[in-house]
Amino acid sequence: MNPKDLKYTETHEWAHVEDGIVTIGITAHAIEQLSDLVFLNLPDVGEPVTAGESFGEIESVKAVSDLKSPCTGAVVEVNDALEDDLSLVGADPYGDGWMIRVRSSDALDALMSASEYARTITEGA
Repeated sequence: MNPKDLKYTETHEWAHVEDGIVTIGITAHAIEQLSDLVFLNLPDVGEPVTAGESFGEIESVKAVSDLKSPCTGAVVEVNDALEDDLSLVGADPYGDGWMIRVRSSDALDALMSASEYARTITEGA
């Protein structure tokens, strides 16, 4: 996925909507801030998620961070490849490093565009 075509949260998650399915991951900026990832806890297929609420945790050698859902819906797929190779999150955060897919009817209009997100992380640096 092209990062320019995604929507972003203030907490550094990204979202891509296609046919009512929202693919969710974390941004390269978030990964850079966390550094070495050591653990990931994701929900099971079928579990509900709520916009703005935690759907899991990611742990690095520096900190444990909640993963916040950009939408409300039900998990339809979890990236099981991350269980075996957590480095995918850092190596390809907008591709093979995606985390969950959610069936949602949310419009995601409240999320930031790529340029808005870029301004946010630049100003926050």
